[in-house]
Amino acid sequence: MLVKTRGIVLKFIKYRETSIIVNIYTEFLGLQSYIVNGVRSSRSKKSKIALYQPLTLLDLVVYYRESSNLQRLSESKCSQPFSTIPLDPKKTAIALFIVEILSKTLKEQVENQDLFNFIWNSITRFDASDFPAENFHLIFIIKLTRYLGFSPGSSVEIRNELKDSLDHQWLQAEESKLLDQMLACDYLNVPKLTNQQRTGILNIILSFYQLHVEQFGVVKSVKVLNQVFS
Repeated sequence: MLVKTRGIVLKFIKYRETSIIVNIYTEFLGLQSYIVNGVRSSRSKKSKIALYQPLTLLDLVVYYRESSNLQRLSESKCSQPFSTIPLDPKKTAIALFIVEILSKTLKEQVENQDLFNFIWNSITRFDASDFPAENFHLIFIIKLTRYLGFSPGSSVEIRNELKDSLDHQWLQAEESKLLDQMLACDYLNVPKLTNQQRTGILNIILSFYQLHVEQFGVVKSVKVLNQVFS
């Protein structure tokens, strides 16, 4: 059957000589994989492959078969072209980080409109706003835990959960205060952080994810973030 839905591109891999398989988190079908033919051929317009770059926001009409792990697209167009993310190195690095987090945490092939709307609205706000980018990813992954089902209530809760498995990481008094503020704040009212504080809190939050998300593993894009913000 045909389904009209919005989608957020996560990543694609090359398939055969001219095609790709792209993972898209959709509004009504959850995480789906689509085969897109001909976008890498010499006859294809460059704009076609641009539609499937990470975090691109799409309006889609898709073929859906419940029994299939690989779906097909009927129509695909960019819903909201980015104006700042591709041009700002800091925002580009954060976008790659967000894509990696989403790729590790979005697994279900079912509708979750609250989760979808949170991600979609966060991305559009990030691209359109002129607030400092440095801490956006921290607030994003903190807020994301609420939709994934393991939102921490306080820094004390995080410390208690981490102490048994990661006893080398401890939340000092200053970090605890900052983290409690961040658990309660929005994108616009983030407390000021030094690069060292930002890195420390990010590592703590990612450790919290590792406890709650199966096979979460290492987030490779953290190295890029550290280089950009150093």
